[in-house]
Amino acid sequence: MGYNLVSGSVSAGTSDKEQASAVAITPDGKRALVAKFLAHKVAVLAIDGQKVTYTKYDMATGLYPYNVAITPDGKLAIAGNNGGRGSSDGQVDTAAIIDLEANPPRVIDQVVVGDGPEGLAMSPVGGYAAELILNGSNLARDSFIYHPHSYVSLLKIDAAKKRVWKVSEAEVGGLAEGIAFSPDGKFLYVANFLDSDVTILRRQGDRLKAVGRLQLPGHPASMRGSTP
Repeated sequence: MGYNLVSGSVSAGTSDKEQASAVAITPDGKRALVAKFLAHKVAVLAIDGQKVTYTKYDMATGLYPYNVAITPDGKLAIAGNNGGRGSSDGQVDTAAIIDLEANPPRVIDQVVVGDGPEGLAMSPVGGYAAELILNGSNLARDSFIYHPHSYVSLLKIDAAKKRVWKVSEAEVGGLAEGIAFSPDGKFLYVANFLDSDVTILRRQGDRLKAVGRLQLPGHPASMRGSTP
């Protein structure tokens, strides 16, 4: 059975002062994680058939968690801490690593990924995740932290040892916001808002190589992938 949760349909203890920004559902369909952007937390929901309830348990993950994703085996989750309330601010930010097998789930590590994590993608076949880093590309050109390009931080995942670490990065377009893996985990597609295109990256082991660009008629702001 598939599930589709709209963050506004279940309270998850959120309010206008907390602002739910992303939802991820565990592979067994029994739990969901909700990023509470302004509260700096991720909430846990319980799913029982068509019934979804807020467990009233939140994890403090870091400053402004914007996205959350779960590994295909359901053992770990990653919350991307934007740090700058939706923007770059010149400070490095982190990805919070959540142990979903712990009772209750909890943050077990923080991985430095760059300034302003925006998009977050989990490989459908496991082993890797990717954080999309604003890198000052959303700021005015006269800003001291302006850069013309965003970049992708590739994270390697050892779910058995509950370890996640950054292995490489690759430059993409300006104000890149959306990111998705191909179903086989061998390619990444990155939506560049300012450039109105999609960068295509091939994953070669722990490295990313740009192999093409797809021009779009407008400005892409988000992206999602799916498995067959």
